[in-house]
Amino acid sequence: MKYIGAHVSASGGVFNAPLNAKEIGANAFALFTKNRRRWQAKPLDDLTIRKFKHSCEKHGFKPEQILPHDSYLINLGHPEAEPLQKSRDAFLDELQRCEQLGLTYLNFHPGSHLRKIDEAACLKRIAESIDWALAQTEGVIAVIECTAGQGSNLGWHFDQLATIIDQVENKTRVGVCLDTCHMFAAGYDIRTAEACDNTFTDFERTVGFDYLYGMHLNDSKGGLNSRLDRHHSLGKGEIGLEGFCWLMQDNRFDGIPLVLETIEPEIWADEIQMLRCFEQGETPA
Repeated sequence: MKYIGAHVSASGGVFNAPLNAKEIGANAFALFTKNRRRWQAKPLDDLTIRKFKHSCEKHGFKPEQILPHDSYLINLGHPEAEPLQKSRDAFLDELQRCEQLGLTYLNFHPGSHLRKIDEAACLKRIAESIDWALAQTEGVIAVIECTAGQGSNLGWHFDQLATIIDQVENKTRVGVCLDTCHMFAAGYDIRTAEACDNTFTDFERTVGFDYLYGMHLNDSKGGLNSRLDRHHSLGKGEIGLEGFCWLMQDNRFDGIPLVLETIEPEIWADEIQMLRCFEQGETPA
């Protein structure tokens, strides 16, 4: 079964996110558990936690259908000691918030070397950061999001994702989220069924589907290998619809959150319905 949804608002409290997801016909969702552009956040109180769990139960969302995202400020590969520790502390806080809310995953961007250390050293530092935080928490899986390869960001190549995972001590608590826009911008073609076959064969060989815990479904404003992280609505960008149809009909993507981050929230319900039609065997018009 496909879990299809969107990254919905948690404005007014995280307990509003499940209702916002239900209203667009989703059976999966993503959210921020705190302000994504601030380091500090008010701790979750007991009432908020109870209301979130009740809302999830009421609207039929289990932890494996939810893909929370951490702050955009965090850089687990930072080359300097003080900002690195600040990022690690913030990442630990994000994991602990997920623990409190009873969530299974935390989706995060791996990090950037800022052109101050080499790629291998940065990837090692990211893995060490993950180990540091996982050692102080229980249950929550750290889900590395692939990037578009813009600037000095790492995690755009499958080899880089595999290298991080290889160096993480507890491999039962690390995995990957593939963003279709980021993949395409990084050079992985998913415009046709044949291209998808080739790209995901490469992913299986390099990383493995056992480590795939979620996806972001986005079309791309930038072209193949553009390194441009610019999302578009499904079918309105450079990827088109054939690849998304292929994804919906492949059972390797069952049972994980498939989350829209497309640019027109007002049509998320339509995009979800279109993806469900693809899942049922329909093809793009």
